[in-house]
Amino acid sequence: MPMFNPSSLLRPISRLLPCPLCSSSLQMQHGVCHDCWEQLPWYRQTVERQELNIHVACGYQYPIDRIIQQFKYEQQLNYQQLLTASILTLRLPKVQAIVPMPISTERLIERGYNQSLVIAKILARELNVPVWQPVIRLAQHSQKGLSRLERLNQIEMQFQPILTERRRYRRVLMLDDVVTTGSSLSALAQALTQLGCQHIFAACIAAAETA
Repeated sequence: MPMFNPSSLLRPISRLLPCPLCSSSLQMQHGVCHDCWEQLPWYRQTVERQELNIHVACGYQYPIDRIIQQFKYEQQLNYQQLLTASILTLRLPKVQAIVPMPISTERLIERGYNQSLVIAKILARELNVPVWQPVIRLAQHSQKGLSRLERLNQIEMQFQPILTERRRYRRVLMLDDVVTTGSSLSALAQALTQLGCQHIFAACIAAAETA
């Protein structure tokens, strides 16, 4: 799949466009109509995963689950305004930088973009802070047949801090689309700790139920 720049698709939302969810009303500034916006599965609380308190905008239910899937796997980047707006409804802590969840090179080639980075760039402009990417993610391997502890160890090994990174921030916000077990956010937080981060927060668009 050829790579493309998601920022090239950023453009003002026209209020004359129909809502992509109901098709019966006009879009508002966040990309859907007022009624569809109000009927999203709002949560707007924190969930605890892997000893992390994660700010969550919605429950991973319809239609937000389908919206995230289309945004993530089907290149429906028209939903980026909606998803960013959902994060902005949260009472986020003051931070010095936003760290989007990194994806491996293989995932980047497969999708063409990092969905968390797309949202992080918009959010960073709104909050007037930089996007910081000081951690790389190695290729993900099958976890079939592994114990829970082995899976956690494998995930932790995927995240490698860039020790030559010159910029350093003490207060950062990790950003991801969906949190389930929180193992990826926990591994990312550990890598950020190695870079001197002292206050690490996390925010996600939606939280899925753990098994």
